[in-house]
Amino acid sequence: MIQTIHPVLLCGGSGTRLWPLSRKSHPKQFARLTGEESLFQASARRLGGDGFAAPVIVTGGDFRFIVLEQLAAIETAPAAVLIEPAARNTAPAILAAALDIEARDPGALMLVAPSDHVLPDAARFRAAVQAAAPTAAEGRIVTFGIRPDRAETGYGWMELDGPVTDWAPLPRPLIRFVEKPGTAAAEAMLADGRYLWNAGIFLFTTTTLIAAFEAHAPDILAGVRAALQGARQDLAFTRLDAAAWEPLPDISIDYAVMETARNLSVVPYGGAWSDLGGWEAVWREGSPDATGVVCHGGATAIGCTDSLLRAETGTMQLVGIGLTNIVAIAMPDAVLVADRSRAQDVKLAVAQLRARGIAQAETFPQDFRPWGWFESLATGPRFQVKRIVVKPGGALSLQSHFHRAEHWIVVEGTARITIGDEVRLVSENQSVYIPLGTQHRLENPGKLPMVLIEVQTGSYLGEDDIIRYEDVYARGQGAKG
Repeated sequence: MIQTIHPVLLCGGSGTRLWPLSRKSHPKQFARLTGEESLFQASARRLGGDGFAAPVIVTGGDFRFIVLEQLAAIETAPAAVLIEPAARNTAPAILAAALDIEARDPGALMLVAPSDHVLPDAARFRAAVQAAAPTAAEGRIVTFGIRPDRAETGYGWMELDGPVTDWAPLPRPLIRFVEKPGTAAAEAMLADGRYLWNAGIFLFTTTTLIAAFEAHAPDILAGVRAALQGARQDLAFTRLDAAAWEPLPDISIDYAVMETARNLSVVPYGGAWSDLGGWEAVWREGSPDATGVVCHGGATAIGCTDSLLRAETGTMQLVGIGLTNIVAIAMPDAVLVADRSRAQDVKLAVAQLRARGIAQAETFPQDFRPWGWFESLATGPRFQVKRIVVKPGGALSLQSHFHRAEHWIVVEGTARITIGDEVRLVSENQSVYIPLGTQHRLENPGKLPMVLIEVQTGSYLGEDDIIRYEDVYARGQGAKG
């Protein structure tokens, strides 16, 4: 009998290496970098279907509604969404998922994967996972090693007991993990044939993993158990207990368990894979044309070679002329232009912007909320203009503001608007005025997204100027929207 595999998708991250498209408020797994779906959606699809249970998602509180919305768009219901009170790297996150699954299905097989990787051949990867399942069921920790095609210094490597020749997905003994190497070491490992890239994808039973923490990291096990025991339900989410979680160390699963465990196996994977760890990887995955150019969106290349040009909004046009070895990424609020050989240094730019207090360092132009999203179109000393998109059935909280009044103009769909004691429907090309201090609510009762333009006027226009009276999403007083 084939044992069902429980996928676990790790869905955190700070999003600095693919800035400006990826930012702290909206990291790369939620972006459409290689197709019509986000990396997170593609990952959930890849780890679904026959032989797979509903996924467990481990994420941060800021991303919880994006996770549910993107899963709903691909008609996937999660088994659980675990909310980390603070980022603590992969070891506590994976262990929390293991304990959650163990409580529902003792001794279950679980497959842990990042949610921001690209594996184009989903069927081949699922076949490799199924081939590894018997070994994992016997108590081995199985990791998946990627066939290297270059002397990559940005990845960890793994040494096997001998060269890989036929790339059949058969588990092999793991000799050791190798930290990110220098160029000479990477070239030697590439030529050797016994070394694979470490993709950070693992398959094991819940029993095996919990036993590994008992042996190698008992303090982490105790803390994560306490965080689950003290967890509380918040709508569709499980919020881990902050008092137990926050003292946990910031440590990867490799350091906490894998590098000291002795029951490790590797399944060689010969299919295509990328962690999209920077714009160089995006250029590579974009299938450069004969001149080495990749264009995306409203981008035009004239006389360019070996370059990546991306315009990230439908109305924006980016034109490159005579460029060589350049990355150019254009967004409404930020533009990146870099030599491809320096693309990894984008994190330095983010650090400098953050130090100067520049909002674009971390904040995405679209601010995603459980009811939809908004973006700022224009700002001044005492006014701000926003576009607000409310998904079908979405409702903003019943709220008021101390410092601003608002004008709403519906441009698509129909809105149900509450102003004081009055509730009315407002259709396209109609507008309403909400005086300062008045309780109000905006809802979309229709079947299509509703779009309105909001003009705020007042002495203070910050998102924290809000008193919330009712909220269908159970957000606290300090939450936005």
